[in-house]
Amino acid sequence: MVIAAALVALTVSRGAAVAPQSDPKFEALAALVTKKMAEYSVPGVAVGIVKNGQVTMRGFGVTNVEYPQPIGPDTVFPIASISKTFATTAIMRLVEQGKIDLNAPVRRYLPEFKVQDEAASRDVAIWHLLTHTPGWEGQLSADDRGTQTLAAFAESMKDLPQLAPPGEIWSYNNAGFTLTGRIIEVVTGRPIQEAMRTLVFEPIGLTRAFTRLEEVATYPFSVAHRTQSGAAVVTRPMTRSSSLTAGGVSISLSDLLAYAQFHMGDGTARGGQRVLTRQSLQQMQTPRLRKKGTDEDMGLGWHLRHVGGVTTAAHGGTLGHCLLLELVPERNLALAILTNHSDGWRLIQDVERAALTTLEGLSLDPAQAIGHRGVNETMPDAPILAKQPAPAPYVGVYRRPPTTNVNTVREQNGELMLDNSTIAFYAPDRAVVTSGAQRGNPVEFIRRADGTVGWIRVVGRIARKDN
Repeated sequence: MVIAAALVALTVSRGAAVAPQSDPKFEALAALVTKKMAEYSVPGVAVGIVKNGQVTMRGFGVTNVEYPQPIGPDTVFPIASISKTFATTAIMRLVEQGKIDLNAPVRRYLPEFKVQDEAASRDVAIWHLLTHTPGWEGQLSADDRGTQTLAAFAESMKDLPQLAPPGEIWSYNNAGFTLTGRIIEVVTGRPIQEAMRTLVFEPIGLTRAFTRLEEVATYPFSVAHRTQSGAAVVTRPMTRSSSLTAGGVSISLSDLLAYAQFHMGDGTARGGQRVLTRQSLQQMQTPRLRKKGTDEDMGLGWHLRHVGGVTTAAHGGTLGHCLLLELVPERNLALAILTNHSDGWRLIQDVERAALTTLEGLSLDPAQAIGHRGVNETMPDAPILAKQPAPAPYVGVYRRPPTTNVNTVREQNGELMLDNSTIAFYAPDRAVVTSGAQRGNPVEFIRRADGTVGWIRVVGRIARKDN
């Protein structure tokens, strides 16, 4: 496997100055990337930083271990759930055009919309979809039916039960963003691929941003990998999302950084065209609600974290590839890390945290409860409480209908078990996995209004406790 860094030519992007290649801070991060690629068997990585208008980009390794080509700034990566920020950008454009009201119920735009619970059918609003709070199970896939994919998915939701009332509990929700795509289609009268191109890609000036594999395949692109027998192998078949708005955008590092610059700017594209107002961009980056059980907030499309008193707005993606886009508006900084391996989240976690420290002197508190941002993260140094709480309130079976996913919490030999792994608390109702392959993953227990435990959240997704 090729793991040596491929130094790529740096180009002036969107009028921004280019940082010197010898910048010592970036070189330190580059060395860390190379080290972590070897540690986690990641074949290819693209890293880019925008700081005060200066753009630094570098490719590492290869696009495909079987047909190796160097990763560069124009290599196209499927960015999975980072696509949700593109969908939210499209919605904000429609809001400014007076075609969508964020506080309006979904039924204003989809009159036939229905889930199992009539109150939820009536009350769920556009902003609930954009903040992962519609209250139903989120890990639902849309069957690929061509131009009818999103319409068919919206129709299929009629028997979907609620896990929580809309707006009450944050739980990562692909289904909500798939429904968002259908709303965009209906409001614009265009298929979602065309709507995203005309609402987002073209106005911002993104020339290597795509929604169709037929387009991606005509450019240099990176395939996904997984580890088999200790080596990285190509993942087959190619994994893709049939829901464009939940996870179907592909883009180059260069264009992704241009997109990040747009979101940290005043809403004007490089040609001088006004795409969004600064107010709308700031609204996306403003807390709309707290992710209960964590120290993080949810904006519109962006996941908001507070690191050393500074707010970051980020979104990750996981779909064969693992990726992260992060904005630090107060420091005029954006960071993108794109990997082509299913374990790339490990590299992203290490490099992201090192970048915030190296570039800005910002560090996560080990006791800081983190929320899921679309890419896995762990809490390796969470300070476990010397005296653990009584297990009884947490013990039980937690379900995620209509799926068959079940989490079982039980006491065994004086320890609390989540399925087959031990967990321990580092704060009230906040725990981490302490054994097995999921070690360090955060677990939150969320209480009902009466004070009893009603839900568990594992890797950002809630399950409802059986009564």
